[in-house]
Amino acid sequence: MKVLMFGDVVAKPGRIAVLERIQDLREQHQIDLAIMNAENLAGGFSVTPSLCEQLFGSGIDIMTSGNHIFDKKEAIDYIRKQPRLLRPANYPPNTPGSGYWVGDVKGVPVAVANVMGRVFMPPSDDPFRIIDNVLSSVPADVKVRIVDVHAEATSEKVAMGWHLDGRVSVVVGTHTHVQTADERILPEGTAYLTDLGMTGSYAGVIGMNKTDVIARFTSVIAKRAEHSSGQVRICAAVIDVDETTGRARTIQRLNLCHDQ
Repeated sequence: MKVLMFGDVVAKPGRIAVLERIQDLREQHQIDLAIMNAENLAGGFSVTPSLCEQLFGSGIDIMTSGNHIFDKKEAIDYIRKQPRLLRPANYPPNTPGSGYWVGDVKGVPVAVANVMGRVFMPPSDDPFRIIDNVLSSVPADVKVRIVDVHAEATSEKVAMGWHLDGRVSVVVGTHTHVQTADERILPEGTAYLTDLGMTGSYAGVIGMNKTDVIARFTSVIAKRAEHSSGQVRICAAVIDVDETTGRARTIQRLNLCHDQ
């Protein structure tokens, strides 16, 4: 099974890049399952139902998220109704939505889970304990298991990779918007990448207008940053997973220029 995973897709530049390239990328890499982190989808903060539905209709199969998922109130009702949009599984138990999805992809059972780190991040439950609980609830015949770790600290994401090696097919990190170059297959067969990076505008500061962000660092009365535009890149990874064993065969990091 070929899996395509996009890092944080940020605002309009990132959305357009995915919409314009998703079918080409699916065909080029013979993709069976496409996943993206959507927490920055709408103007850089959270999601709206219409934007999610547009991307689901274009070729995205599952969306993960992180600490910005509920920044827009319309996300609350939508995530209750849309099981393919995930929020961190280690949020409190009464949080709307689910932290994992189990389904069928071309006749193959697949599980996708989302957890959030705790280092330099908003309060949440222990992601290591919670992901263990999630995996214990996934049926044993589901061999293809994919985890998005939305976390700031690289050490926390690397630790999660080792914690899950041999128990899941893929562990990738999101949140920093900066792609790392450490893709590898861990000894027990788990594909790992510390951060998928950002799909969006590289003309600013991690997808946001550079003047707005600099003002926030230099003033206590600066406005909330708007997204930047121009110099768009697509950051993602393609992972080939053995459907029978759940072990990853290969992981290929993508970093593509996308002119708009």
